[in-house]
Amino acid sequence: MELLAPYKNIIFIFGIVGIISLFQLIIADLCALKLKHTPGYPIKPDHNSLLFRTARTHSNTNESIAVFVIFSLFGIFSAADAEWLFNFALVFLVGRLLHMVFYYANVQLARSAAFVLVLIGLLGMFIVSILAW
Repeated sequence: MELLAPYKNIIFIFGIVGIISLFQLIIADLCALKLKHTPGYPIKPDHNSLLFRTARTHSNTNESIAVFVIFSLFGIFSAADAEWLFNFALVFLVGRLLHMVFYYANVQLARSAAFVLVLIGLLGMFIVSILAW
C-alpha cells in the first residue's frame, strides 16, 4: 500500500468517475421509465430527445472509462509523476462532468469542447506515463 500512497488522489478519481457513471445510468433509466420506453428496443437517434441524450451521455462515459483506467494503471505501474498524472486525471474528470452537463442541456458545441478536455486529459496521462520510462 505504501507504493500506492503517491497515487491516492488518482485512485480517489476512480471512485468519482464510478459514481458519475452510476448517476448517468440512473438518470438514463429514470428517463426511459418516465417516457415508457420499452427495454431492449433501440432508442431513436434524435438529439432533441432527452432519452437519447441521457443514454448517449452514459455510453460516451463508458467508452472513455477503459482508456482512463488503462492510462491510470500504466502511469501508476510506471511510477509516473503522481502530481502530473493526477492533474491530467482531473482534466479528464472535469471534461467528463462538463460533457455530461452540456449533453443533457443539448449544447452541442460546448459538449464537443468538453470532449476535447477529456482527450487532453487522457493524452496527458499517457505522455506523463511514457516519460516515466
